Amino acid sequence: MVLTRALSAVLAASDDGPPLTPDGDEARRWAEDELSKPAYDIAEPTPFDRIARAIGDFIASLFDPQVSGGWGSVLAIVATVVVVIVIVAAFLVWGMPRVTRRAAARTPLLFGEPEHRSAAALRAAAEDRARVSDWDAAVVLRFRALARGCFERGVVDPPPGATVHGFARAAARVFPQLAARLEAAAAAFDDVRYLRRPGTAEVYRLVASVDDEVAAARPVQAVPA
Repeated sequence: MVLTRALSAVLAASDDGPPLTPDGDEARRWAEDELSKPAYDIAEPTPFDRIARAIGDFIASLFDPQVSGGWGSVLAIVATVVVVIVIVAAFLVWGMPRVTRRAAARTPLLFGEPEHRSAAALRAAAEDRARVSDWDAAVVLRFRALARGCFERGVVDPPPGATVHGFARAAARVFPQLAARLEAAAAAFDDVRYLRRPGTAEVYRLVASVDDEVAAARPVQAVPA
């Protein structure tokens, strides 16, 4: 087809001049000169076009009942099932773990400060501080463990701007039987953390006992702080 267009172009160009009757070699040379022009390079299919056409032909052949003595439809069904399995597997391998990792990596802000540690880790840190009579740190860590534990259980999700008393009120709606105890623990945290009142072993035991009671209690509902 391209060669025919080239010869037509050469003959059309000759209409402006005297009649030409080239021999075989001369006609071949004219055609080669014409085909070397950039316009014919553009008209040629690209490698991508050839690959896309080959893939299309292969898929079309799968649906041809004449392929392999009538096995074309069967091959098409098998190919479709394989593609579906690959898509589902890719979703499970690369899609779901990303969602899970995002949820696991979420770090709540406890009373304006990010907290990466788990409730168990915070309780252990509080116990370490209590053993050396660092009551201020022990009280703060144990109350943060209480709040983190509620977050991990999904019963109270404190927003970034939640105060300790706001958290205590939200937790009281989930654990109404512990409302007064939660408010007392929040007041102890507030005194030590913000009012700079010295912590004591008694105050730490109060906060620790409330944390233990909340951890063992059954929530009545889940609410935001």
